[in-house]
Amino acid sequence: MMRLGVNIDHVATVREARKTRIPDPVAAAIAAEMAGADGIVCHLREDRRHIKDKDLYLLKEIVKNHLNLEMAATDEMVAIAIEVIPDMVTLVPEKREELTTEGGLDVAANVDWIEDVVARLRSNNIVVSLFVDAEIGQIKAAARCHADYVELHTGCYATADDLCEANDELEKIRSMAIAGAKLGLGVGAGHGLDYQNVREILEIEQIEELNIGHAIIAKSMMVGVDRAVREMLDIIRTY
Repeated sequence: MMRLGVNIDHVATVREARKTRIPDPVAAAIAAEMAGADGIVCHLREDRRHIKDKDLYLLKEIVKNHLNLEMAATDEMVAIAIEVIPDMVTLVPEKREELTTEGGLDVAANVDWIEDVVARLRSNNIVVSLFVDAEIGQIKAAARCHADYVELHTGCYATADDLCEANDELEKIRSMAIAGAKLGLGVGAGHGLDYQNVREILEIEQIEELNIGHAIIAKSMMVGVDRAVREMLDIIRTY
């Protein structure tokens, strides 16, 4: 059965809209784990637009199952990760002007740099995942960098304009999940997945983990975190 990592960034996004203490992403993480989530995901951005350093340190203390820290491959972030020691670090591209992460990390063009970052993290007993587009060059480069996992970017599939395009994107994800597994990489997937489009992704047996944030947090505003997480888990558990 695929694992579910719940990204709680957008709880902090709402908090930061008023620069106050609520809603609390740490409280949301507790509720998500109590509802059955296999792990918690957070992205500490360089501009600290939502998750703050204090949130990360508190999450390290309270998350019981699995804490996945998304971050840019910079010296500052590597130093923070080595101090906190999350269960996993997922290296992602980051641009200040973007609303959310746009596309995967270009590992193929930065093998030496990424390999060095991966080595520094792994030497501190941190599992490393690379968030990449579903392209064979990126999968092979991730293996050359000695990453433990790749997380396949599902955004193009999630935002496809029609069924034909969605099927094409789904087949790319499927074939790259198979390729990653053959190269000895663990495989995850995430970005833009929701309660409808996740069903096709669940049919790809090589994918071990789904990381979903926006859809779950959006639904939780109507029904609460507990029910929002449980409803996603119910879908996952039917496969």
